[in-house]
Amino acid sequence: MGSEDLVCARCSGLVIEGRCPLCRASREYLRRNSVAISPQLIIAIIAIIMVLAALAVRQAT
Repeated sequence: MGSEDLVCARCSGLVIEGRCPLCRASREYLRRNSVAISPQLIIAIIAIIMVLAALAVRQAT
């Protein structure tokens, strides 16, 4: 379940639509406090881990 599926208790609308002040405040709070990891960042992290593992294996032999 993502934040786009949240329903406001006040107006019964989707929070992502921002129909009422409470929706808009909740949407802003979620945007500020969410951590988004891009696919490029994940690929870069995996590549770094692979390079470090290869170096560790090379040092061990």
